[in-house]
Amino acid sequence: MKQEKPELVCPAGTPASLRTAVDAGADAIYCGFVGPTNARNFPGLNFSLNEMAKAVDYAHDKGAKLLTAINSFPTAGRTDIWKKAIDDAISIGVDAIIIADIGMAKYLSEKHPNARIHLSVQAGASSPEAINFYCDRFDIKRVVLPRILTVAEIKKIHDEIPCEIETFIFGNIGMMAEGRCSLTNYVTGLSTNMDGVCSPANFVHYEEDEAKNLTSRLGEFAIDCISCGQSAGYPTICKGRYNVGHREEYYAFEEPISLNLTHLLPDLINAGVSALKIEGRQRSKAYIRSVVSSFRQAIDAYALGQTPDISNLIALTEGHKETQGAFPSKKWR
Repeated sequence: MKQEKPELVCPAGTPASLRTAVDAGADAIYCGFVGPTNARNFPGLNFSLNEMAKAVDYAHDKGAKLLTAINSFPTAGRTDIWKKAIDDAISIGVDAIIIADIGMAKYLSEKHPNARIHLSVQAGASSPEAINFYCDRFDIKRVVLPRILTVAEIKKIHDEIPCEIETFIFGNIGMMAEGRCSLTNYVTGLSTNMDGVCSPANFVHYEEDEAKNLTSRLGEFAIDCISCGQSAGYPTICKGRYNVGHREEYYAFEEPISLNLTHLLPDLINAGVSALKIEGRQRSKAYIRSVVSSFRQAIDAYALGQTPDISNLIALTEGHKETQGAFPSKKWR
């Protein structure tokens, strides 16, 4: 049976980026409210309620959908903030809410039984048993799979669950234990998953020595040392270099590298993936325009049986390096 063309799901950290993504050909755009309820809680990013309402109108006028990410984990005593975000999103007519926390999934399914719920990658549901639990209890319509599965495993999951599958195809590869990162909390006291912020900007600083070498720090911890002439990325602990055992300046967790599954798009579509997701709500409008338009052309070309030109995407990867991660096999570290 011929597969339908998958939905292209694109990021937006600001209203301007949202308009850019829609105009570049996104089928759906995901974004979050200002504050800790989403996993990209950075200064200058995200939407007020009024901005989100206008974004819904803009997307709908252009034939696109808007998905609101309420995908961080509330701590005791703060659940009202997450519940209000859910109620606000429903009140302005978003097309779906992306949920990570099981308690908020319960609240959303009971308070707004007609709402469309997508299970965030932050929930870490990577087995048919886990996904079916969410579907049975909360009527989940789509699951965003963690980036730890091969295409063959995705196909097997597809055959055993009743909901749609969404997978990442481009951008930050992320820690493999999706939604369970404690590194930044250890250093700064703020959690990626509970406060929505990784490497808060006020903890980031750089030091230059006499030879123009640059040391990047998060709080008191040195994350990396870049020699003169090299470009320094944003200092996150998982992409820093450390002395581990007999190895020096070693990427102990993961390298600064981007996921790029362009060549696997036909395989993902044949495996039953309904939506292809680009990461990058903190990225610029220029980045959004280039990546979204490139994948729009690639998906449309594959649908016509053509081979698209995707050579320009390497320039947009982190460190100009790309990987297919675990998707082809489990050999990737």
